[in-house]
Amino acid sequence: MVIYGVALLALCSLVGLVVGDALGVLIGVKANVGGVGFSMILLISLTTWMTRRGWFKPVSASGVVFWSGMYIPIVVAMAAQQNVLGAIKGGPLAFLAGTIGVIFSFALVPLIARIGRAKRGEGK
Repeated sequence: MVIYGVALLALCSLVGLVVGDALGVLIGVKANVGGVGFSMILLISLTTWMTRRGWFKPVSASGVVFWSGMYIPIVVAMAAQQNVLGAIKGGPLAFLAGTIGVIFSFALVPLIARIGRAKRGEGK
């Protein structure tokens, strides 16, 4: 059912927001630090894991697909609510955490591309 995909998305969003808030408290920033990113990583991991075990049917996936079309507008709206200036004034650790996250994400792009080529049986 489509509702299972939407429920999984909602669960991942809630967990991601809690983790992002906790990380913000941990580093001393009065903001959610990476909550949306944690949500998406959790969603991708869970759907892959559940699909491999046959627990996540294509009908359920359509609930996630529907909301994936809304992903960019939602992220833009959430980013508009973040107080970036407050985070930077709160200390260099918040800026450093964001910078490291971006660098780490860029570094993963070639690795993920290689994994995709290997699964399709393509060479280098």
